[in-house]
Amino acid sequence: AAAMADSALSRVPDVQIDGDGVFKYVLVRVRGAGAPAKDVVRGHSWAEYHADLFERTAEELARHGLSCECLGGGRLSHRPEERKIHVYGYSVGFGRADHAVTTEKLKAEYPDYEITWADEGY
Repeated sequence: AAAMADSALSRVPDVQIDGDGVFKYVLVRVRGAGAPAKDVVRGHSWAEYHADLFERTAEELARHGLSCECLGGGRLSHRPEERKIHVYGYSVGFGRADHAVTTEKLKAEYPDYEITWADEGY
């Protein structure tokens, strides 16, 4: 079961965010049965609340036998024409995500971008 959970976990993308704009994001810790955990970033403009992002993510993961917890949230400003992403803000419901972790995840996904973060702002 752990090997299956491990492979399911390895298929979960580290980052799924919208290609442009300013939107909410959540940092989510994903776990398989007996497998190590990994943190993933999910950010989309359709989400009115951070909980919407988390619930959709949790439902998708549950279909693959994975569980998750929300580590916090914030906002992303994604400006592809400038190759910039700025991470900031917090979630009222989940608290502030560790933007440094989020930034590292984004840098791995967008290596040619300038990615910055700040604890200020909402």
